[in-house]
Amino acid sequence: MNTELVRTAVIVPVWNASQHLDRLLPALASQSLQPDEWLIVDSHSTDDTVQRCLAAGARVETIPPGTFNHGGTRRWASHLVSADILIFMTQDAILADTESLRKLRDAVLLDVDVGVAYGRQLPRPEAGTLEAHARYFNYPARSRTKKLSDSASLGIKTCFSSDSFAAYRRTALEAVGGFPLDVIGSEDAYVAAKMLLSGWSVRYEADALVVHSHSYSLWQEFRRYFDIGVFYGQEDWIERQFGRARGEGRRFVISEVKHIMQLGQTWRIPECILRSALKLLGYRLGWIHKALPLALKRRISMFPRYWESLELS
Repeated sequence: MNTELVRTAVIVPVWNASQHLDRLLPALASQSLQPDEWLIVDSHSTDDTVQRCLAAGARVETIPPGTFNHGGTRRWASHLVSADILIFMTQDAILADTESLRKLRDAVLLDVDVGVAYGRQLPRPEAGTLEAHARYFNYPARSRTKKLSDSASLGIKTCFSSDSFAAYRRTALEAVGGFPLDVIGSEDAYVAAKMLLSGWSVRYEADALVVHSHSYSLWQEFRRYFDIGVFYGQEDWIERQFGRARGEGRRFVISEVKHIMQLGQTWRIPECILRSALKLLGYRLGWIHKALPLALKRRISMFPRYWESLELS
């Protein structure tokens, strides 16, 4: 395919992103592939985010903060651009080199059946030991293309994807109905699952790099996995179709413990075990969230507005 004929759009949802723009904007400006369209979706920032993005040449659309939804907002944004390849990013995902956008776009064009490609996420320079290990474990140095047949060995990990840095083929996205209108999160896994079931493949492109990681506290980790559990509990068709993670959690804990032992930080083993236990508890509570009172769900969720919107509906 002649890549010169392929139009590319970059879409970034933002809210009070000023602290990230010193790195994000220069990184975007330095790319060898400059997008044909660049859309910023702003949730009524109260800092100078909008002014700086406009000055950098972006198109900015503003939405009321209470209307943001991880799936619905991305679906709406995808209809505001006309490009063939839609690259979604988050405001804190910083392109790691000048070829990141090009390599991610080319990953979608690698084969006619690639519906979505997601890039490798590297830990922040200031990331701690556990934060860095999580990125290296989940985003290895080797690329691969995942198909529905891989679910026998990968389980739910087959449809793992991350739209913190992901490129979607528009025809594939539209063929599966686009992003879900109303989910608490994991909209990227939802779309990847739909694509796999429709005959598309999911590409992990390890050469397309962004710097993106988080230092979660134990409480934040619990809350994050509660939301993940809510998603998979509501979308239980994914587990029925793909199976479970096939011991991925166990492999992660073993890998994490080995890593900190190699660093001579054996005193952190109890923290690793506690963190993993809280993830599991959060996930299982999220799965059975229908049995929990709404006030509790708002309290422990990382996306309380999701529950507030349900209460008002």
